[in-house]
Amino acid sequence: MNVRRLIPTAALAGAVALGATALTACSGGGATGSKDGKLAVTASFYPMQFLAEQIGKDHVKVDGLTKPGVEPHDLEITPRQTAQLGEADVVLYLKSLQPAVDKAVAQSGVKNVVDAATLTRLEAHASAGHDHGAEEGHAEGEGHDHGHGEAGTDPHVWLDPAKYAEVAKGVGAALEKADPSHAADYRKNTDELVGQLTALDTEFKDSLKNTASRTFITTHAAFGYLAERYGLDQEGISGVDPESEPSPARMKELQEVAKKENVSTVFFETLASDKTAKVLASDTGLKTDVLDPLEGISDKSQGADYFEVMRSNLKNLQKALGSK
Repeated sequence: MNVRRLIPTAALAGAVALGATALTACSGGGATGSKDGKLAVTASFYPMQFLAEQIGKDHVKVDGLTKPGVEPHDLEITPRQTAQLGEADVVLYLKSLQPAVDKAVAQSGVKNVVDAATLTRLEAHASAGHDHGAEEGHAEGEGHDHGHGEAGTDPHVWLDPAKYAEVAKGVGAALEKADPSHAADYRKNTDELVGQLTALDTEFKDSLKNTASRTFITTHAAFGYLAERYGLDQEGISGVDPESEPSPARMKELQEVAKKENVSTVFFETLASDKTAKVLASDTGLKTDVLDPLEGISDKSQGADYFEVMRSNLKNLQKALGSK
């Protein structure tokens, strides 16, 4: 195991903070393990971290396992992090998205474990053309060798504001249970966040109601829930990892789809290479733009938090689809 490679991935700051948590947890800080009597929450990656911060506010200390700029699917976890995970009061994760996290959580012995996949209904989405099975499309379409939960279900629920709101409610309930003395605040913050997500959902609905095209092409087939929610059609560049080139057959198929469906743009994401998108775009005379799967926020992100990046995604979708 290449330790040097693991250090940046392990988010040193997070490890140090988790270390501090571990010390105070042992000295018996009552119900809460963190310094200052705060609830120590460990979140697997950005969408979980954002919920914990928004709902917990001053009552929680949140550590993220995935460092900004790291592709979450590729995350590896050190034995030390696994041990420190055991000291958290609450662990939030999304089962089947990050195999390393699933394993670490199973070994950690944490009492309050919240799996976001259980807080809303997961569905299977074919990530590629209509003739691909959901499972094949998903396992390959992302080019990561991680499983996708039950029979090829799609884990990217946070890209649908309505589903993300369901997850937020579940996270709020879990924080209330773990720290009952601040239950009223958690409830108020959850309601506030759900209100903001409902407003975002309405914005997407209204902005994408009338468009010249309903189809978009993306290198990272993460937008199945979003497409379904707003009546759009996601075409993933199938059978490839984001770094490699699509097969000639798939290129030809996508060129035909682009022509038939009046597609103007091929989307790529911020955390992976844009090579595939550029190859396809130059072969089809299409434009390229960013559609961010919001698996992490980095300095390349088009916005500082979930809401800003989602609004950038909306703007880019409107432009690509020809909003009227």
